[in-house]
Amino acid sequence: MLKWAFILAIVALIAGALGFTGIAGAAAGIAKILFFLFLLGFIIFAVLGVTVFKSVTK
Repeated sequence: MLKWAFILAIVALIAGALGFTGIAGAAAGIAKILFFLFLLGFIIFAVLGVTVFKSVTK
């Protein structure tokens, strides 16, 4: 998911540099959503790794 966020961010930068503002805005919006979904998933799994999975292995 993070890979797609970076790809869409690059597409947004290139489209913005070439003057395609509609495409650049859409790609940047999708990249932002994907990045925050990745960040949320990372935080959830980090908390689970510290709490739940650690108690299961003991």
